[in-house]
Amino acid sequence: MTARIVFEAVGPLTTIQDPGRTGAMRFGVPPSGPVDRLAFAAAMALTGAPDGWAFELSHGGCSLACHEGAIGFALCGGGFLAEIDGDEPKAWRQGMLHAGQRLRIRAGSGNWAYLAFAGEHHAPRWLGSSATHASSGLGGGMVRSGMAFDFAAPRPLEARVLAPPPSAEPPGRVAAVLGPQDRHFPAAAIEQLAQATYTASHRFDRMGRGLDAPPLVPASIAMPSEPALRGCLQADGDGGLTVLLADHQTTSGYPKIAAVISRDVDRLAQMPSGMPFRFELIDPGEALRRTRAAAATNAAWLRSLALPGRLDDRLWSSNLVDGFIDASEA
Repeated sequence: MTARIVFEAVGPLTTIQDPGRTGAMRFGVPPSGPVDRLAFAAAMALTGAPDGWAFELSHGGCSLACHEGAIGFALCGGGFLAEIDGDEPKAWRQGMLHAGQRLRIRAGSGNWAYLAFAGEHHAPRWLGSSATHASSGLGGGMVRSGMAFDFAAPRPLEARVLAPPPSAEPPGRVAAVLGPQDRHFPAAAIEQLAQATYTASHRFDRMGRGLDAPPLVPASIAMPSEPALRGCLQADGDGGLTVLLADHQTTSGYPKIAAVISRDVDRLAQMPSGMPFRFELIDPGEALRRTRAAAATNAAWLRSLALPGRLDDRLWSSNLVDGFIDASEA
């Protein structure tokens, strides 16, 4: 049994992404993978594919039709809204698509979302991964209008709306650690980084997110290229700031004044354009503590999503005897 999905319209940044390409940065190959790693992991947990892949959507959303069979789907991240044949649009949604039905997804409050299907389809791989490097198209590939995907062994998913991931962080605060190249900036620039208000720019892609703020001009950009990582806060020669994301270059000749901690970098990538925030500079030990705490909280949330979705499955997996008592006992 198979289910056939055909994309009728897609946004310009629709790609296939798996968890990411590891071990290739020393060859100049970016890791790619999802921009919002937690939303991607949620889609994988819901469809029962921890090592699978999903369609990453950005502005423009998509429209697709089920031409054959029936299959469960999950949409996670960015507040993107999904509707089936014109029903009520809902974010963080899972459900079923049957032959003849259309699924339309439009952008919400954020910038990135993940659409996964509960079935088997072997996406193209490059250097051991289906993660797509958007500017080259290498990996699972860009998704275009008219493309069809046949999923074997399609599985059902109960229709439900999911609670978005937990967040105890103030929306207007992003934690970062100074370095690794803050030595290339005057003291006034470091002070400005800690005190100024920044705005998430409309300029973003899978490589980076631009920030609108007074420039942080480095003292010099006469420096050799050094390694670059996701979350690095890079300043160009005019002091314009960019936070590096999933398709970041592996080396850079521009100085990186700080690095946004892992817990916050994907959240910054999802911020609506125009949203103001401030950087909170913390030491590496505090960054590690916060990252570990967030990882534990997120892991518990993902486990709750991965519970069987159908009522009969939940009943079979539950201990229904544990609550019984003997009425004859005092």
